[in-house]
Amino acid sequence: MYEKSKELFERAQKSIPGGVNSPVRAFKSVGGTPLFMQKAKGAYMYDADGNQYIDYIASWGPMILGHAHEPIVKAIQEKAVDSTSFGAPTELEIEMAELILSMVPNVDMIRMVSSGTEACMSAIRLARGYTGRNKIIKFEGHYHGHADSFLVKAGSGVATFNIQTVPGVTAGVANDTLTAAYNDLDAVKKLAAEHKGEIAAIIVEPVAGNMGCVLAQAGFHEGLRKLCDEEGIVFIFDEVMTGFRLAAGGAQERLGIKADLVTYGKVIGGGMPVGAFGGKKEIMQQIAPLGNVYQAGTLSGNPIAMIAGFTLLTELKNNPSIYKELEEKTIYLRNGLNEVLKAWGQPYIINQVGSMISIHFSDHAVVDFATAASANNELFKKYFHSMLKRGVYLPPSAFESWFLNNALTYEDLDKTIAATKESLQEL
Repeated sequence: MYEKSKELFERAQKSIPGGVNSPVRAFKSVGGTPLFMQKAKGAYMYDADGNQYIDYIASWGPMILGHAHEPIVKAIQEKAVDSTSFGAPTELEIEMAELILSMVPNVDMIRMVSSGTEACMSAIRLARGYTGRNKIIKFEGHYHGHADSFLVKAGSGVATFNIQTVPGVTAGVANDTLTAAYNDLDAVKKLAAEHKGEIAAIIVEPVAGNMGCVLAQAGFHEGLRKLCDEEGIVFIFDEVMTGFRLAAGGAQERLGIKADLVTYGKVIGGGMPVGAFGGKKEIMQQIAPLGNVYQAGTLSGNPIAMIAGFTLLTELKNNPSIYKELEEKTIYLRNGLNEVLKAWGQPYIINQVGSMISIHFSDHAVVDFATAASANNELFKKYFHSMLKRGVYLPPSAFESWFLNNALTYEDLDKTIAATKESLQEL
């Protein structure tokens, strides 16, 4: 069934570390051979052996309208004729910035970069330069990319591989990164009191997506906002996953919380490598060439990435009903899965907001990294492979959110629910 993928993985391991260019793709968390994809269209992906899968990764979020969305493909083809890169400014970059500012509340200026990691790394540097402070607070199980500061008690691949101490991250960097449990406001207040006047920023995934889908409890973000105001701390929303996915204005709009800086990725590139960070004018003006906080990149504002993102965001802005449709589909899936799991009789939790959802085989609420990690993740491995052989491609880790795309039909959702029923009977 997966013979070609097995051959490709054996070949890849000879020239690529671990055979993959991003660790979670190696299937180490779930076991087995990673699947090598050949093409995708709409809600479906096709591997090198020709197997079709209903896709619940959506390239980890950006394929919100489905794979190979025709207007985006056409726009990329037309733009590529003019060149794939200039290393000089283009009008399209201005149009992209103006479009984002028109959609997102509380963002005055924005700077394009090439990845979500770069966006978060730059936002932290900017916060440090703006405040003159060195320390940051992040949350256990939250993943903000692989910059040194963020790999302390991180989620996503770091959690998947159970890497607690990352070689190459110096003690000095680790000492400047303070961590607290997600949803534990008292712990954050305690850190702020112990390091008064030293904390530059608090960075948070407003809806965690890197330890499964985990929602903030009532009052948590409001408490963080208040603390940042009181202590002169820059409040950063990492919206690499939630930006333009949970709402046209992202989590800021959905949750009604104003951050000082926001980072983006995924959706704003329509599948191309891209990221961005933006926020209040008084902070953003500290970035070079206006200020002395340096950040640069030859491919920042790359025309192919910009046209893909501009085309996608324009469609999302002009058709706000897409968000309603996506959420209705996700709730339909959640309700169907809930019925099947309830009948199964074993403990489980389903977390869902907007078009993000995850199943945790747990007998307690999943509200932070500790509760996510204490779920029966061995059972998830079996569930993953049972779903895979039934043509449903889930994230290959219990520590990742599922992402729905609007090309999914209700027939696809029914097939997924039926596959879950069959899988649980098999387990």
